[in-house]
Amino acid sequence: MSRIQPSSPETSRRMAKVRQQGTDAEIALRSELYRRGLRYRVGYEVLKKPRRVADVAFPGLKIAVFVDGCFWHGCPEHATWPKRNAEFWRQKIETNRLRDADTNSRLQKIGWTVLRFWEHEPPIEASDRVAKAVTMVKARRCTSSGANEKN
Repeated sequence: MSRIQPSSPETSRRMAKVRQQGTDAEIALRSELYRRGLRYRVGYEVLKKPRRVADVAFPGLKIAVFVDGCFWHGCPEHATWPKRNAEFWRQKIETNRLRDADTNSRLQKIGWTVLRFWEHEPPIEASDRVAKAVTMVKARRCTSSGANEKN
């Protein structure tokens, strides 16, 4: 199968400059998490595979947080589909979505909690969900360690 190419070298250069980490949405979420007193790792490699880096991670709790861009990950609400070289972009975005699903599955199989947010989601709401996940994982650990002590 031949690989479809970007529409032009100029388009390819322009798209290569788009931030992969440290986007406004990621920074806003991290600010909210920090404000709540949560401490985390940024750009954490969760799997030893290319492009499997959590935007925010709590490695000790095995929680990985990804903030997905609407264009790059095909948001059903906000994704726009380029008209030029449409097949290239359809394949590119579909590949990203398949990688996201594979990452989620692999992480869940090894005991990670995976949270994904769209870049358009309000950071306060996203941080609420992250904080709840942190609380739940900590509570589960306390419950399971308490059960182990009784045995």
